[in-house]
Amino acid sequence: MNFITSPTRYLFFTGKGGVGKTSLACAVAVNLADRGKRVLLVSTDPASNLDDVFGIRLLNTPKPVPGVAGLAAVNVDPEAAARAYRERVIGPYRGVLPKDAVRHMEEQLSGSCTVEIAAFDEFTGLLTNNAIAGEYDNIVFDTAPTGHTLRLLALPAAWSDFLNTNTNGSSCLGPLSGLNAQKERYEATVSALADARQTTFVMVARAEPSALAEADRSGSELAALGLKNQHLVVNGVFTPDQPGDVIADAMAARHRAAMLAIPDGIASLPRSVIPLVRHNLVGVDAIRNMLRDDDSADASSNLPSGLIEAVDLPPLADLIDEIEATGHGAVMTMGKGGVGKTTIAAAIAVELARRGLAVHLTTTDPAAHITAAINGTLPNLTVDRIDPVAETKAYRDGVLAASAKTLDAAGLSLLEEDLRSPCTEEVAVFRAFARVLNEARRRFVIIDTAPTGHTLLLLDATGSYHREMMRQMGKVHRAAGAPSNTDSNVSGITTPMMKLQDPSYTKIIIVTLPENTPVLEASRLQADLRRAEIQPYAWVINGSLSATHTTDPLLRARAAGERALIEEVRDRHAQRTFLVPWQAEPPVGSSSLLRLIGSPDMTRMKGEMNKPASLVRPSQV
Repeated sequence: MNFITSPTRYLFFTGKGGVGKTSLACAVAVNLADRGKRVLLVSTDPASNLDDVFGIRLLNTPKPVPGVAGLAAVNVDPEAAARAYRERVIGPYRGVLPKDAVRHMEEQLSGSCTVEIAAFDEFTGLLTNNAIAGEYDNIVFDTAPTGHTLRLLALPAAWSDFLNTNTNGSSCLGPLSGLNAQKERYEATVSALADARQTTFVMVARAEPSALAEADRSGSELAALGLKNQHLVVNGVFTPDQPGDVIADAMAARHRAAMLAIPDGIASLPRSVIPLVRHNLVGVDAIRNMLRDDDSADASSNLPSGLIEAVDLPPLADLIDEIEATGHGAVMTMGKGGVGKTTIAAAIAVELARRGLAVHLTTTDPAAHITAAINGTLPNLTVDRIDPVAETKAYRDGVLAASAKTLDAAGLSLLEEDLRSPCTEEVAVFRAFARVLNEARRRFVIIDTAPTGHTLLLLDATGSYHREMMRQMGKVHRAAGAPSNTDSNVSGITTPMMKLQDPSYTKIIIVTLPENTPVLEASRLQADLRRAEIQPYAWVINGSLSATHTTDPLLRARAAGERALIEEVRDRHAQRTFLVPWQAEPPVGSSSLLRLIGSPDMTRMKGEMNKPASLVRPSQV
């Protein structure tokens, strides 16, 4: 692991959600500190769980980690950063401009684009502020899942280009004078990231085709940004303690096959392999042991003999029965990266389509693995994705075409310049999301969302649109003589947020694993949704080893740790809870997805899998 023995100053950990980026970043930071280095560990993930790993409350300023001399940690809180950013932009105008004008500015800066750029501003400060960075030998970044990370890493160049070419004096983030003040910082960030002597990108994957494919894709995209100093870590590779257990043998065979089929783009990279551990990676001791050669703490020694008793919960097929009964509507799978949102969304869509219902399956996840999960075609099922690049281009072209009749050449030039802002993507993706959501009036729309942080940014854009629509329509009604209380209930207007808040229209399914961090993240997600007056319909606990009755000692140790978490979800968090066992056969393709569901009717599917795919269109929305 040369990125630890001879580390560069900056280490970025990235990869598909749920592959263990946070655990590995923490383990490396602890390892470096134990070797006498002064280390700063930074999370740029909107759904960060550094606090839970170390058991301390982290802030947006460095805080020492108890039990690890020389290690400090910091959470870049996107919401806090956005509040501070808004105040920097709006503060000088308070008491100067009319209150309505200030409120309008606040609304303009309430969207997810402001959150992202504010978090980016904090991120660049950590790389370029010598007053902070100069105190440390190494800075370790635990980043968001890959799609979000690539957006973040592309921002320095995007904003530098935008500032160099924009002559309009303003942007969707306020006056350009404020952004120009940061231009040198942005350029210094670009330089530091591209310098192989300063920065290493550690791409973390599991021994799974989708995770390795994601590492391959992100490696190529990082290289295209000039970020070529890369190292591959395959985490959680399982070797059975003893042969003969069906589940253990299947897991080991799956991992071996994935390791033999590592994509060519990353096969030549320096590589490290980390074995699966039997204990939860929470607390300094557990994190410190992660990189040791042996997992000597035999957690299975105190287990009862025989099988681990599973908690009795209904299968996914029962949830689909409830969804089918509504006849149409939207279903959104949400949760921490890597918990199986895509698989659960695909399984629900395939089963509804098998039952003869019209289904549109789509994704807002930048990683977009939905087509691979289906791995085939099926009548009644349309599969596609919301492509940010395609949507942004279509939005820009549409705005320019619509404005060509009313603007002169100079006006069109200014408009085109403003549409080159990175914030335009937020608007374009939101429009596509709202369009797809609207389809649920007449058929089932299954939406596989991005990992938690990215999804919350999307929902924030939905909320901003909702508030602006209600305010503007309220003005129209007041001008017509309507009472002021119509502002929040304008007749005839249904915004996307209203659809998300209506359980008869949209069912939010929270997907989690029976592990500490995913359950904690899911509970936080539910709290955030409830603050937005969105009530989750059900929780799905995916990949349960206790439901498989494995006899392998290491897997039994992990299965034994599941029970308390499953009961916590059932008793404290979820209105409805459904359990999906870990699958010996990878849940890829319609037949495998039906087995995951627990559907008894397999004969009909076998014939349908060979029918023409005239209704399947894997394309952009």
